[in-house]
Amino acid sequence: MCAPGEGVTGWPAPDWSHPWFAPLAADGAAVRQSCEAGAALPQALTERAAPLHGPRFIPQTELPAGVAYEAHIFDTASVPTREGLHDFFNGLCWMRFPATKRLLNRLQAAEIAKAGVGQVRGPVRDAITLFDENAVLLQAPDALWEALIAREWTRLFVDLRPLWAQARLVLFGHALLEKLVAPYKSITGHVVREPVPLALGDDMAAWDGWLASRLTATELASKPFTPLPVLGVPGWWPANEDPAFYADAGVFRPRRTLA
Repeated sequence: MCAPGEGVTGWPAPDWSHPWFAPLAADGAAVRQSCEAGAALPQALTERAAPLHGPRFIPQTELPAGVAYEAHIFDTASVPTREGLHDFFNGLCWMRFPATKRLLNRLQAAEIAKAGVGQVRGPVRDAITLFDENAVLLQAPDALWEALIAREWTRLFVDLRPLWAQARLVLFGHALLEKLVAPYKSITGHVVREPVPLALGDDMAAWDGWLASRLTATELASKPFTPLPVLGVPGWWPANEDPAFYADAGVFRPRRTLA
């Protein structure tokens, strides 16, 4: 909780003008305003999510001892939430992608029911966690997809730069969003290797429905992702106007080849 006008102690205000925050900006600004007026983060998220038929957010302290976080969400439709940017963005993603978040939670709960909670999560739970924390969705022409999968960074971002006007990149992972509050060049997301259909346009509810209808535990376990340094996206960072930005092989790494 924070006092009116003081800001949220310990977590800086996101700059909602950044393009990567655009799908979340309205909800994010409203939730933060409630926090700055004195509401605890779980309360502010719950109030904002209520008209969207979203989950209830509860303080982390209400998670019973010995109960797995994911199992508790599945059993109660209540999301334990800590104060801070990480859970702030998690709550916003629940609002923006409710069907997909519920699906990921069902898959996690099923794995826990089958194997219990151990020190090793297993391939399905690992992949679900990676998706939840770091996934990126891309709607783009085929030429951009081909260059991305091949990790031909100069072709992707310089030669084909005009094609990015026809593309839309949306960040799903809440840990990825948290990092971008203080952006730095090497921040890398994991693009889901399935193009968002162009027919869906920019309708985020339709993106959510499409994604939730196609993800399975088996597919996730195969880790169907490809890396993308997100600040390389044209229009997302001023420095990438210079083609030399992409010459940094420590960030824009070539695809590995078999010896």
